[in-house]
Amino acid sequence: MAVRQTSSALQPPALSDAYPMANPGYGKRSTPDQRPRSREDFTLLPMRERYVAGFVDHLPEGASMSVKQLAKQLPLYGQQAISKALTALSVAGHLRRVRCPVDAGEETRWVFRTFWSRTARSNEWWNAYLANETARPQPTTALVPAPSETNRAPEPPPAVPQQHTASTRGPGPSPAYVALARLGREDHRLALSADDCAALEPRAAEWLARGVSVDYLTTALTAGLPTEINSPVGFLRRRLTAKLPPHLPPETTTRPAAPSGRVLVECTECGTPGPSEALPDGLCRPCRETCATGPGDSPPVLPAPPDIKAHMANLRTLLKPV
Repeated sequence: MAVRQTSSALQPPALSDAYPMANPGYGKRSTPDQRPRSREDFTLLPMRERYVAGFVDHLPEGASMSVKQLAKQLPLYGQQAISKALTALSVAGHLRRVRCPVDAGEETRWVFRTFWSRTARSNEWWNAYLANETARPQPTTALVPAPSETNRAPEPPPAVPQQHTASTRGPGPSPAYVALARLGREDHRLALSADDCAALEPRAAEWLARGVSVDYLTTALTAGLPTEINSPVGFLRRRLTAKLPPHLPPETTTRPAAPSGRVLVECTECGTPGPSEALPDGLCRPCRETCATGPGDSPPVLPAPPDIKAHMANLRTLLKPV
């Protein structure tokens, strides 16, 4: 006789006082107007998702929501299982991962957050809520760019020496030099030394001289990276040369900055960013199709229609007198 499982069938471990918190502005953010906690929370979810949801629901505001940290605290499941559980919770309407741009002086920094709702929400509710969500201003020193809260662990930023002053009018490093030095924060495979930054600085400065922003330069250099990069300086030198943008007309060299409140939703499965309306259930289209069919599943093969004429001919043959 089957026994219905309740939320108390598999209780997640109690929170530790030492549970890691994300950098200020990052991590878990609870949505408003949630119903009070009860024993019936998450009872309609499978056991694994109910287990993870119960743990996440009790995390404090600003707690780290990376898959790596959650897997450390939930010993029953590994990182892959935790990642799949978060995807399922996104589809069930309990969470969304987002990127919020925040002004930090002359640059725009991205804050990564995971919005959580104990009460399951519809796609329409999430779209309306995220459309009104704005990034709260944070001190510039607290906005250390962090990788998306998936399977990537934060990398230590490369040092930015102050003695290189080529292509700059002030005493500090040029915007091109700083952009190159910060590439290691975006992806550790692109970490450069001080000499590497100085060697590539003129090429990067040419990009900025053609009217593109530092964010545009960074995106162009970090998009679609190969699995292995044996020589970061050589790889970036080729990209800076091959992808050099054209000169823009004077009237189009400056563009208004994106509003600080614009929020991009990240696909919970693969991290692809996009507007909330384009990622229903918090998933991009390829990941929605994969989750619908299951990895490795193939479309069902329909049987061929029967050959009626051949079937009738066989019947006539069987009915003939011997």
